[in-house]
Amino acid sequence: MIVVGAVGAVTRLIAAQIRGKQHDPAVLVLDPQGRWCIPLLGGHSGGAEQLAREIATDLGGAAVLTGACSSERRLPLDCLGERWGWRRGGRVEAWRDLMQAQARGEQAAFSQRSGNRTWHQGCDQALLCDTTLPSTTDSAVQLSIGPQSAAPCRWHPASLWVGVGCERRTSRNLVERAIEESLRDAGLAQDAVAGLASADRKKDEAALLQICRDQAWPMRTFGSEQLNNVSVPNPSQQVFAEMGTASVAEAAALLAAGNGSQLHQTKRIFHAEGEERGAVTVAIAEAKVPFAPQRGELHLIGSGPGDPSLLSFDARQALERCVAWVGYSLYLDLLEPLRSREQIRLEGQLTREWDRCAEALALAQQGARVALISSGDSGIYGMAGLAMELWLQQPPDQRPSFTVHPGISALQLAAARAGAPLMHDFCTISLSDRLTPWSVIEQRLQAAAAGDFVVALYNPRSRDRDWQLGRARELLLEQRSESTPVVLARQLGRHNEQIKHTSLRDLQPSSVDMLTVILIGNSSTYSTDGHMVTPRGYPGATLN
Repeated sequence: MIVVGAVGAVTRLIAAQIRGKQHDPAVLVLDPQGRWCIPLLGGHSGGAEQLAREIATDLGGAAVLTGACSSERRLPLDCLGERWGWRRGGRVEAWRDLMQAQARGEQAAFSQRSGNRTWHQGCDQALLCDTTLPSTTDSAVQLSIGPQSAAPCRWHPASLWVGVGCERRTSRNLVERAIEESLRDAGLAQDAVAGLASADRKKDEAALLQICRDQAWPMRTFGSEQLNNVSVPNPSQQVFAEMGTASVAEAAALLAAGNGSQLHQTKRIFHAEGEERGAVTVAIAEAKVPFAPQRGELHLIGSGPGDPSLLSFDARQALERCVAWVGYSLYLDLLEPLRSREQIRLEGQLTREWDRCAEALALAQQGARVALISSGDSGIYGMAGLAMELWLQQPPDQRPSFTVHPGISALQLAAARAGAPLMHDFCTISLSDRLTPWSVIEQRLQAAAAGDFVVALYNPRSRDRDWQLGRARELLLEQRSESTPVVLARQLGRHNEQIKHTSLRDLQPSSVDMLTVILIGNSSTYSTDGHMVTPRGYPGATLN
């Protein structure tokens, strides 16, 4: 609930409806000008604090956070898993006690069995004691991250695959009862279930499809040959005679969970009771890597040239949503003032773009909200293309949401600093032949020169590529005057930004590096008083 008005008035309006922390929705109050966004109720459990940050970012205002975790810059253990795609379990009273103990500076014992562990980056390690994995009866652990249901406070990554075999037209009630009892008796939480698995012959079984639809679980099915190749503890000749495989539930669970998985619950057979019909076999396997792409988000973010003030509201809001920021260290450093304590950064090497894309996609497939960060605009010489190629290679049911957020490209800021050089048709050409053959780059330079385009050159010169810019200058001079204005824009949007005006004749390749964008005018571009201008009216145009 978002209310525009006075905090006192809102408090009186909702007072009679407040029932307790476990029932509180997120209630936020905005002032009429949108300058302040205040989470009044449900700060952690209802997600109000996170929503306040996102709304404030979108409106250009500020979130007023009065909770202890925010004011003391502590990691909020009771909501840290939301953006990782985990489900919360346990007792409300236990979570309250844990957060109060954390506020007193007391150490909490926790164990983590599954899910990404990089959340530790934002935590005060003195407040957490990483224990060995407990048994289901170990009461010493206060916080558990994994599929177990014993600890009083729990986060559940989606790591369990439930293998199911059943008679045709088995009733839904029986299947649900079998799954619930199997999980409970194994000390596992239903919130940790990633999906169901079975034989191909069960892909149209009504009860399984209904359960998967209502629980938002995927269902994976396998052929009898695949199932028969899996070593299981309880093969059955009777099942082999009927299905062509000695195991359905156990084998399907292990196949769905993938390499390195283990069975938590060997197969159990459940028969119909009362008005139920049919029979069900259930087994449960745990995957090494969680799987919840339906919860995950992959955001391709263009950080702009470097100054956070040039980051678009759209990109800034997406950054606020994401728990993991993936990118080259230089780009992450530029955005560091915007990162909160619970948001982790995953750095990659400059030339390992595919690796960064794969890492970001894998995290989003686990259910996390992930920002994959490029400089400038992610869709212009950035990561959007590579990431989308990898995303499209995934089966549709394994794709997290995918959004490209535009940013201000170096070309745009260079043009703004130079004056108004892009008032007519222009093009961009990268001089890096690492991914494009130089012969193709030469064709583009010749075509741009012949077409009289204003040209922006990216990646003009590096230590190992020291001749390409000189050759590009030669090709442009075949079609363009030596006096053609040129602007060298270096370190755009950063404290040591440099803008230099020159001409094609006087352009010195040795003065250029990879941090420079070059703007080269067309035949009508001129430079006056330190400003570069391309007239909108092209010579020879007929004005009506």
